[in-house]
Parts: sequence; C-alpha cells; structure tokens
Amino acid sequence: MKAVIMAGGKGTRLQPLTKLLPKPMLKLLDRPTMEYIVELLAKYGFDDITITVCYLADAIRNYFGDGRAWGVQIRYQDEPVPLGTAGGIRALHEHLDQTFIVMSGDGLTDFDLSEAMQSHRRSRALATLVLTQVACPLGYGVVEFDANANITRFEEKPDVWDRDRSYFVNTGIYILEPEILHFVPPDRPYDFGRELFPALLRKGIPLNGHVATGYWSDVGTLQQYYQTQIDMINGCVHVNLPVEVAVH
Repeated sequence: MKAVIMAGGKGTRLQPLTKLLPKPMLKLLDRPTMEYIVELLAKYGFDDITITVCYLADAIRNYFGDGRAWGVQIRYQDEPVPLGTAGGIRALHEHLDQTFIVMSGDGLTDFDLSEAMQSHRRSRALATLVLTQVACPLGYGVVEFDANANITRFEEKPDVWDRDRSYFVNTGIYILEPEILHFVPPDRPYDFGRELFPALLRKGIPLNGHVATGYWSDVGTLQQYYQTQIDMINGCVHVNLPVEVAVH
C-alpha cells in the first residue's frame, strides 16, 4: 500500500531547533520524529512511501535512504517551490494510482491505521479525514460531521471557542482515492484543509470523518515538542521506546 509523508516545512515555530535540522528530523528521545511515522506505516502494511522534501532535504535523504532498514521502499519528491499540502500531493499523481494515505512527518501518533482504512472503504468516499477530540481547538481545523460520519462543516483554526465543550479536529492524516487529485489545480499552491475539502463539500461530494482512538501530538511548538517526550516517557503513546525509559 502507498503512503505519502509531507516533510518539506521549515518549522519556524520550533526555532532555534530547526535552524540546522528540518522539523521531521528533530529527535523525540533517541530518534527522529519521522522515524516513528515510518515505523507506524510499516506496521500497518504501507510499504511504498514517498516523502515530499524541501527544507534541508539532504538530512532526511541521508538518514532514511531507500527505506530498506525499516522494511519499506522510500522515494523522494523535491518541492523547490512550496505547493501547499494538496498541491505537493498532486505532483505525485502519476505514482498515486490506488488508495493511499497522507501523513505529516512532524507529528507523533499511535493510531490504528487499519481501522481508518476500514472506515474509508465502508464509506466509499473520495477522502477520509482522521480526526481526534481536543478540549482547545486553537491552531487546528475543526470538523463537524453527522451520525453517518459524513463531514458537514470545516472551520480552519477558529479564533474563539467554548471552554465547556470538546472539539473534533483534523489531524492531517488522510486516506484518499486518486480521483481526488483531479480537483487540485496544477498551477498554484493549494491546501487540503483551507481549500480542497471545503470546495468538495460545496460541490456536494461526500467526505468521511473517522474519529481515531489513541495518542496524537502535533509537534509544532517548543512547548509541545518537550511535552510529547514527557508523554512518551509516561507511557501515553505506544511506540518503540529506548530501553532506558521503556514503560513495562
């Protein structure tokens, strides 16, 4: 099965840590953040992986190589000009000829990807958005859906929120059919959450929301970078930990 890992961002909110390393290569405990993503994909059978790279791309290439060490095949797509999340995926349209998953290289999760895939196949939608529940939606895309898991509304990074309720947010993990790329313009940057998914809803094209259980951290700020590692040490996330801190 095919997967795309987006790893081209500069990680400006994580400076000064990202001045010499791209964000996906920052270590969570003893290994780069993106290594946990590659391991998760391999665990669930996604063994054909394309990594989109831009900022300090050689650091990623030199570490992961062809992916053989993780039991996968890795190829790289250079993005010299930022194309947005959807635009960067569209550039791969000739390779993405079957259902595929998109993940970010700078987050940490232990979601069961097989459950997400089953939800996608049941829905027969062009896209399944993997969602998680949070108390504070600031900085995230809020998603609303009906009793049949059909997405009804997006609100990208709301400015205000109700402290007495929780929200379902977009984790940036998508399971997509190749046909969805036909809706992405080829000549300009284009974003999944801000542009493509709302446009599909306006056209009446069904989108599926899958609420995943498990741990998810968007390692986007210095505070979250360190909190994620504390969570790992405390056993909040099921990943391969160094023996010195492994939870037994």
